[in-house]
Amino acid sequence: MHMHVAYGAMTDTRWTPRIWGALVVLCAAMFLDALDVSMVGVALPSIGADLHLSDSALQWVVSGYVLGYGGLLLLGGRAADLLGRRRVFLIALAVFAGASLLGGLVDSGPLLIGARFLKGISAAFTAPAGLSIITTTFAEGPARNRALSIYTTCSAAGFSLGLVISGLLTSAGWRLTFLMPVPIALVALLAGIKLLPRQRGEQRTSGGYDVAGAITGTAAVLLLVFTVTEAQGAGWLSLRTLGSLLLVAVLAAAFLLIEGRTAHPLVRLGIFRNAGVRRANLTALTLMGSYAGFQFVATLYLQRLLDWSALETALGLLPGGAIVAFSAGSVSRLLDRFGPERVLPVGVASMALGYALFLRLDEHSSFLGLVLPSMLLIGAGFALGFPSINVAATNGVPDDEQGLASGLVNTSLQVGGAIVLAVTTAVLTAGTGTATDAHAQLAGYRPALLLVTGTTTLGLLIALTGALRSPRAKAAAEPVSVPDYQYRPLEQAVLSER
Repeated sequence: MHMHVAYGAMTDTRWTPRIWGALVVLCAAMFLDALDVSMVGVALPSIGADLHLSDSALQWVVSGYVLGYGGLLLLGGRAADLLGRRRVFLIALAVFAGASLLGGLVDSGPLLIGARFLKGISAAFTAPAGLSIITTTFAEGPARNRALSIYTTCSAAGFSLGLVISGLLTSAGWRLTFLMPVPIALVALLAGIKLLPRQRGEQRTSGGYDVAGAITGTAAVLLLVFTVTEAQGAGWLSLRTLGSLLLVAVLAAAFLLIEGRTAHPLVRLGIFRNAGVRRANLTALTLMGSYAGFQFVATLYLQRLLDWSALETALGLLPGGAIVAFSAGSVSRLLDRFGPERVLPVGVASMALGYALFLRLDEHSSFLGLVLPSMLLIGAGFALGFPSINVAATNGVPDDEQGLASGLVNTSLQVGGAIVLAVTTAVLTAGTGTATDAHAQLAGYRPALLLVTGTTTLGLLIALTGALRSPRAKAAAEPVSVPDYQYRPLEQAVLSER
């Protein structure tokens, strides 16, 4: 017997086990995406020794993933809107599992880099599809805030735990760092097939496909990420780098021209009229960029200058991730009460202060005196900032463009991370050079940390424009109040199956 249930917000005060199960599946995929970003770092020396890779080739084990992930996120987000979020999510998750298995079995550097690139591509489809499933399932307001807080917590936990897990697994063999995600991805895939029912309105969108926009937009982002990744080796002012940046500008201009004229654009430019979407994406660029740069500098400083082991370094950075892991409920309540416009600046300010405190580093810094205070502030800022970004980036966006909005904010995060990390690496390398003296090395770490702190400060200024809007604008942007734990189409689909 089928029971018809009208679409719209429901008033039940609890999430059913199936709702929780679906959220766990989406969180598991996001956990794996974040885990893969950080877990490979500690294993790089072992990979290089085993596969006889030079340092320049070894960096592509990391950069290959970032290139595929950041370059195809816009296409992944729009594909979720056009082809169906559930379909795109499950197919991409299956590809992720296969690429993970391939990466753990290959005996060739190029094949390993290719497997990493393929994993990045699959993540470019799972991330926006998963986020848009959440934003189209849970009603805007308390329910969505809580779901996104849990989702972001899993992402942060994956990123933080990746360092520790990599340190433990690498001691037994670097291949285990690639093979470990395989069973998790397969379990999530099987659970997703059962727990992510087809939702009404998820059929293919009618209309044409923006092939020209997909080609120019994807090429522009891919080339931008590739250029900034290679700029350190080729030289920032080299003909190769400048020529690539010029080509990026040409491709971006062509993309904007196409999007403004086509009837079915890959990115509807009108989405940027939403001030919250604009602000969230710009802040995402600075926050992820500064965090990627900080982690790079801090990891090198702790291991090279203070002589910490890889595992000690991972454990030293862990307190920040622990704060995020246990903050989901508290952050969702803060978002309910104050809104992302007011919570976001507090989070960004906390991260900026944490980076500034780390500028006190010297040759004899201690965990309690330097690392712990900074990581607590950075962790608190991460916990407040990233859920706020996800909420602001998707609030007020129609359901049929939630994949686009999710793809945009994820692209901002990845591109921001790639660009600021590349610039931070260049500043650090220019400062330290081949110096072995501790005092000379410190002269390179501090400018890099100043860049990180300045980038976050810029993000704070952007975030403050939302908190300082006029009362009329704030009132217009307030989400409609709905009962806590409220949800939308997924639960109706479950009920209609009974």
